[in-house]
Amino acid sequence: MSFQMTRGRRPAALAARRPSAATPASAGAFDAGKWTAILLFLPPALLLFSLFVVVPVGEAAWYSVFNWNGFGHPTNWVGFDNFRAVFANRAFGIAVRNNLLIIAVSLLVQLPLALSLALILADRFRGAVALRMLFFMPYVLAEVAAGLIFSFVYDGDYGLLAGIFRAVGAEPPYLLASAQTSMLAILIVIVWKYFGFHMMLFIAALQGIDPSLKEAARIDGASRWQVLRYVVIPLLYPTIRLSVFFAVLGSLQLFDLVMPLTRGGPADSSQTMVSFLYTFGVMRMRVGFGSAVGVIVFVICVAFAFSYQRWVMRDE
Repeated sequence: MSFQMTRGRRPAALAARRPSAATPASAGAFDAGKWTAILLFLPPALLLFSLFVVVPVGEAAWYSVFNWNGFGHPTNWVGFDNFRAVFANRAFGIAVRNNLLIIAVSLLVQLPLALSLALILADRFRGAVALRMLFFMPYVLAEVAAGLIFSFVYDGDYGLLAGIFRAVGAEPPYLLASAQTSMLAILIVIVWKYFGFHMMLFIAALQGIDPSLKEAARIDGASRWQVLRYVVIPLLYPTIRLSVFFAVLGSLQLFDLVMPLTRGGPADSSQTMVSFLYTFGVMRMRVGFGSAVGVIVFVICVAFAFSYQRWVMRDE
């Protein structure tokens, strides 16, 4: 009997002597490993971030308070005169309006188009992969190359659009040469260029949805539209918020498509804030003025990013 009692007590004694996962020793080992990884990987990242983000932003802020052409050292201190000149410039007002227009088109046209195509192409059927790649290819194309391609498409003498108009007996338009239509031409290229990126984000999110959720809704008698509205779309909210974030930031920083198409013209009608910076700051050797524009764009982007992360994506 004593042997049985002793044998019954041995596992409990061994278990008492065996270290658990929550002991201070294992926690200390985990902390040591975590701090080792931090010390190995954080300094290089901080160094690169400082060299390519913090230092350029600080230099731009410093140059923005000087009337400087980029040669020698800045000595002509003007305070906030560059900022006042930026806000008083008519072309900058047009650039801000155009950026807001690009944001509106991106949110109201580009994202709904991407979501609609994603709902169609998320299912596996013959030719779905080829169609996805077809719609995604414009995003892979470089912005400057896309701008050059459409500059030929829009050419009123020899372009594809001119050929179509002549084929139906109409006078070909010169979209890029008119202040009334230049921005419309750029908006068409923007939608064509970037909707494939958002479409692929939505397709990835749709393929990650558990099919049993949609099947359960159908068993309960939900129609196809009700499944889409009450099951699929709510599950896509995190991806939609992420797409909105990318679309707005990309719209605020748009530059590469504008320069090969219109260079901000005619009469500054298609300027964006970044193309305005390049045209009035870099091209005219007004580095202080251009730095002020860069600081304004940076503050707008950072304010949007932090506020959006704080109020819209705080749970993600």
